[in-house]
Amino acid sequence: MPDPVKGRLERNAARSGEKPAALAVRLIDEGLRMADHPGVVFHDSSTHGRVASLTGGPDVAEVIRVLTGLESRGEDRVAETAAWLGIHPARVRVALAYYTEHRDEIDTQIQRREHEAEELRRRHEEQQALLG
Repeated sequence: MPDPVKGRLERNAARSGEKPAALAVRLIDEGLRMADHPGVVFHDSSTHGRVASLTGGPDVAEVIRVLTGLESRGEDRVAETAAWLGIHPARVRVALAYYTEHRDEIDTQIQRREHEAEELRRRHEEQQALLG
């Protein structure tokens, strides 16, 4: 590995708390996923960890959550998801293609988000009950 690349890897590993080898594997994996799915990028989320998202947003999990929550079918479902999210239908298809190859990852993120939303609702209801 060229010294400048090795130096950047070590600095990034120190900043993220990852071991350099683990960071290198993650970056290679994400790079290959982005090559396989143009339009998908990865970012750190303060609440959801490392997530796949469409370039400029939204996260792939959010697209799939909306898509699977609709009753329409086929291209109507794609168009309706795009309308709900304010994105082009082609971007919904990018998220759908990523999802079909990484279903477990995205399903886990959706479940985590639903659990977090339920917890926030519960806390809000408790606070409102205390306020009378």
